[in-house]
Amino acid sequence: MDTSVPEADSPIPLTDPSLYINRELSLLEFQRRVLEEAQDDNNPLLERVKFLSIFGLNMDEFFMVRVSGIRKLVEAGINQIPADGLTPREQLAAIHKLSKELYEQAQHCLHRKLLPKLDKTGIHVLDYARLSRAQRERADAYFRQVVYPVLTPLALDPGHPFPHISNLSINLAIVIRDGKGREKFARLKVPDTLPRLLPLKRSSGGTRRDGTVPYHHYFVWLEQLIAENVGLLFPGMEVLSAHPFRIIRDADIEIQEIEADDLLETMQQNIRRRRFGSVVQVSVYESMPEHIRDLLVENLEIQVSDLFVQSHPLGLAGLWQLYDSVERHDLKYTPYIPRLLNQFKNAVLPEDIFTAIRQENLLIHHPYDSFSAVIDFLNAAARDPQVLAIKQTLYRVGRNSPVVDALLAASERGKQVAVLVELKARFDEESNIGWARRLEQAGVHVVYGLVGLKTPCKVGMGVREGGDGIRRYVHSATGNYKPVSSELAEDMCIFT
Repeated sequence: MDTSVPEADSPIPLTDPSLYINRELSLLEFQRRVLEEAQDDNNPLLERVKFLSIFGLNMDEFFMVRVSGIRKLVEAGINQIPADGLTPREQLAAIHKLSKELYEQAQHCLHRKLLPKLDKTGIHVLDYARLSRAQRERADAYFRQVVYPVLTPLALDPGHPFPHISNLSINLAIVIRDGKGREKFARLKVPDTLPRLLPLKRSSGGTRRDGTVPYHHYFVWLEQLIAENVGLLFPGMEVLSAHPFRIIRDADIEIQEIEADDLLETMQQNIRRRRFGSVVQVSVYESMPEHIRDLLVENLEIQVSDLFVQSHPLGLAGLWQLYDSVERHDLKYTPYIPRLLNQFKNAVLPEDIFTAIRQENLLIHHPYDSFSAVIDFLNAAARDPQVLAIKQTLYRVGRNSPVVDALLAASERGKQVAVLVELKARFDEESNIGWARRLEQAGVHVVYGLVGLKTPCKVGMGVREGGDGIRRYVHSATGNYKPVSSELAEDMCIFT
């Protein structure tokens, strides 16, 4: 019998790349998970459309931020290899392969599953070629009256260089022939100020005057309507073809804070620069000829691998309009009504809220508990004459912010209001800059975060004078101060 002692297991080599998951590919797998919700037959139909739109939004941001960052490493010749062992070039190749696979699955879900089911339920997303005569007349009239005046075609010739194409824009690459038989190239931007999906009836997508909801809703894609009527923009010329394409630009912002004397001004400059970032993706249809693709590759200064051949529509984020505009509650989740905090609901005077907090700490769980408690707390602090000061952090607050309204009201009542506005909240920078300016104009003391750090926290404090001296009433939470976020994301907060 062998009585020898077995050797101890060799230690795990922690440098083995197989032990690690690449950050970027992991995030793409998360997008696959979002896409699975659109593919799930158990979800209501319009909720599936919403998830497909969210997938499109997420993929746009992924290329604007993550892919653009890796491209900068490649262009700078930096070959720093992370723990997973993939070089920046290998990461780009893997990202492109997986992204194209996900885009194909998303398009298959839309065309083979969602659009046919939408059609059967009375929501008709039509190609221009499928419109009836009456529908076509209505759409063409809308083009002449509304769309035509805002269009600006730009030709490409020795006197007119290739025009700047804005981020996330849909464009038409148009080939025209003049009276002398010469072919020219023109670019036309599809205006993003008009609905991407044009309702073909005034009642489509909304409630009638008598309060009823129309069963049938008809939509046509704006870019198709423009392509079919584009000849009106080139009188005396022959339009040979019009090919849609969509671009995504680098939208990541790098801030050299140490060298920035004025962070606010630096952020404003960086936001302007974002609009002119390098192109990281161009999506086109299979029907686009090679010579036009070559023209785009050359003038947009991209690699052929940055061209993504996709099906219609380009930019799935535009599908959100269907979810927003069609009032078919039978095709959506049953609305959830969050619970109101009893201690605040029963408050008659502003001081009642502070009495409730003084009696016990109050824990709130969003989205199950209503965000209105946060607004009630801030409004009470703004109105209560015994509140001397309010101190607040603002990370994300949205376009129409009841939180900022409460702070402005407090300042107008003569209270000391100090706010830390985090300007580095990605894609909310412009909104935050606007609020910061407005708060400053109202006399609020505004600071812009800390050098080298981001402040994505949710903290508010009311300093109140009472019979037993000064007390500080605090709201501290995860998440942000966007009311809409509290309806979608799980967050915890405490009043103490």
